[in-house]
Amino acid sequence: MEIPLIKTIDLGYEVDGKTILKGINLAIEPGEFLTITGPSGSGKSTLLKIMATMLSSTEGQLFYQNKSIEEYEPTAYRKEVSYCFQTATLFGETVKDNLAFPFEIRDQTFNQEKAFSALKSVGLEKEYLTKSVNSLSGGEKQRVALIRNMLFMPKVLLLDEVTSALDEENQIIIRSLIHQLNQKQGLTIVWVTHNAQEIQSSNRMIRLINGVVEEAK
Repeated sequence: MEIPLIKTIDLGYEVDGKTILKGINLAIEPGEFLTITGPSGSGKSTLLKIMATMLSSTEGQLFYQNKSIEEYEPTAYRKEVSYCFQTATLFGETVKDNLAFPFEIRDQTFNQEKAFSALKSVGLEKEYLTKSVNSLSGGEKQRVALIRNMLFMPKVLLLDEVTSALDEENQIIIRSLIHQLNQKQGLTIVWVTHNAQEIQSSNRMIRLINGVVEEAK
């Protein structure tokens, strides 16, 4: 049996005396497409942020490729397990500033053709490279944020309701790209969502209620 990419054992999270997550046991296999759903405030985003090492659990253990998360250097881990925010966070002045960043942290020269290809994959023309980030719509910002994570393919992509604020056209573009990456390149996807289409198109779903896994299928 294949070793899970990500595994949690009795994972819990508590803040200010309030339990947000309790007893989460998950094994996410390579190439899997898992959706996490449930009502607002059920702990979905908290679980994703723990997987992304943006938060540390207060109980239990998190493993990546059969090693405790504590054994990994954070930057090296985040190159393999990449997190996309619900609201796109861009920095600098231009789209290029954002797409150059993944090259910079790897001490590599910016590859303009690779950036053009990435823009094209989400329906944006090459002229977008020099556009100001302040001139972009919410949907355009989300697409740029997504391909910033994709220029160097991670092993796991964590998506926190990335289509929830987008119009239908942008939702379709992003869903199509994510499914292609999963089906054609074997990228492991963990997607927090309320969207029925996104839930149905995954190959496994878990439902969180009050910080506990109530349903899994």
